[in-house]
Amino acid sequence: MLKRLFDIFMSLAFMLILLPVFIIISIRIIIDSRGGIFYLQSRVGKNNRDFRMYKFRSMRPESDTLGLLTLGNHDPRVSRAGRFLRKAKLDELPQMLNILKGDMSFVGPRPEVRKYVELYSAEQMKVLNVRPGLTDYASLEYIDEDELLGQSEDPDRVYITEIMPAKLELNMKYVREQSFTTDLSIMIKTFRKII
Repeated sequence: MLKRLFDIFMSLAFMLILLPVFIIISIRIIIDSRGGIFYLQSRVGKNNRDFRMYKFRSMRPESDTLGLLTLGNHDPRVSRAGRFLRKAKLDELPQMLNILKGDMSFVGPRPEVRKYVELYSAEQMKVLNVRPGLTDYASLEYIDEDELLGQSEDPDRVYITEIMPAKLELNMKYVREQSFTTDLSIMIKTFRKII
């Protein structure tokens, strides 16, 4: 209950404080390429339920039809504004709306797309017992994940066989260790990494 109240209060506070940043980013996206400001993608949340996750659009329209994984700075689908947004993690800011709605929390396992959740083992499915988050242990460890995938000849295979299992181990660690102090520690570490 304390975590949910924290999420509501902090997401509202951040949205109010960052409103000028939201407006500047929105204008930049509109100028840079055609399409909407936001990108909505179906992700798997708590109790294995799908929800629509908000992001600032960093790719050209219809780019997700060419694959779900982003392949670093050289991915031709990413717009000029999108490169900066992704590098600074600013494309994630609209997820404050998901936090406010209760789809997500500030800290918890990053929500995955259904395609990859279908590959989870019964043990790995336990990460869906908690609300997904904006950041977690895996986000800290794999902050440059799309750069790693961009260097691979077969990004999908590398993600499924190497990165996803390692991230799920870290997610399971979070499920075992979750507490308010753990969440605060992860949030502080995330802020430092981004800065």
